Amino acid sequence: MHPELDWLYSTQLFGIKLGLESVQRLLLELNLPRPGQKFIHVAGTNGKGSTCAFAHAILSAAGINAGIFTSPHLIHFAERIRDSHRQITSEEIETDLARIRHHVRDWDPHPTFFEITLALALDWFAQRGLEWVVLETGLGGRLDATNAITPAAAVITSISLDHTQILGSTLALIAAEKAGIIKPHIPIITLTQTTEALDVITRTAHDRSAPLTVIDTPCDLPLGLPGPHQRWNAALAIAALRATDLHLTPDAITTGLRSVSWPARFQRVTPSLIIDGAHNPDAARVLVQTWREHFPTQKATLIFGAVAGKDIANVLHTLAPIVAEWHLVHIDSPRALSAEELHTILQSIDTSSSPISTHATLKAALQATQNKAPILIAGSLYLAGEALSLLQDKAEAFQRSMQ
Repeated sequence: MHPELDWLYSTQLFGIKLGLESVQRLLLELNLPRPGQKFIHVAGTNGKGSTCAFAHAILSAAGINAGIFTSPHLIHFAERIRDSHRQITSEEIETDLARIRHHVRDWDPHPTFFEITLALALDWFAQRGLEWVVLETGLGGRLDATNAITPAAAVITSISLDHTQILGSTLALIAAEKAGIIKPHIPIITLTQTTEALDVITRTAHDRSAPLTVIDTPCDLPLGLPGPHQRWNAALAIAALRATDLHLTPDAITTGLRSVSWPARFQRVTPSLIIDGAHNPDAARVLVQTWREHFPTQKATLIFGAVAGKDIANVLHTLAPIVAEWHLVHIDSPRALSAEELHTILQSIDTSSSPISTHATLKAALQATQNKAPILIAGSLYLAGEALSLLQDKAEAFQRSMQ
């Protein structure tokens, strides 16, 4: 039993409340972060997790025991809070959450799931004596809880349309939310973006006297993650670390980039079964590019599931050219679209003759496709986590999350 973690999951009922007042109060009461801690702060639409993974792997290769905070988890909550040696343990989660729960028991408004999770992470990093932490935003940037931290350097990865109902319906509006992490005189690193997005970032950096680096050349070193887009994420990570007072050797950089591992990013579970968390049109586009690199003459048997609130029609349309068969599933999530809803969307946009099947569960889809390699599982990180839990015989450890 994990009563404190169960309590934390219950706070998801409070929803997502963007704003810094509550998290600033929480961190102040807990005396977090500890003096002397340094952060790499990463925002963006796609590539945040991979960029964090590259930066963390380089720090680890340099002999620095650094923390890393990411979301969502795939199988177990503890994946969100790690250092170079291990994840936070269930016992540590229970002990630290009990203390945080005591602090906030009478708060109105009550802190959200993400705010409490961030406080838990920062507390664990402090207890571990970590000087460096890589911090991924949850949603947006300007009003994201992680923006209560002042970093040593900040990164804005590729920006595209996603979470439009919260962040805005244009690239300029979304870029303004992401650019909210830019702080006065703190180095900010981004990459060549659409003119609309880059103009917002450039203007914000200028207004805040923040040194801006725009990466226009991808990294050409060997990487542990496949796909041409990862070369840009690696370049962002290198530039962010170089913008700080760290002095990293070329060997630490090459070793870190080569050794990095990040689940559900074109992850080969077997030679012919791939899992990818592509959940918006831009992510689907780079997934198609990567698929064609690795399977140039083969189409995929695609197992696809998704949650509501995404541009699913565009994702399906983007994936269609590499799909031999569609297998649509209902994800184990309260936000999931049913297989029948996905079927209706697919029929409205796909005029090909690729056969379509629907399945009540992912387990049923896996059974139906076991002799139809190569298989691609994509559409949501929640689906990726559920798939990994089944394929790695960790179904009992799977912890469903809405955030």
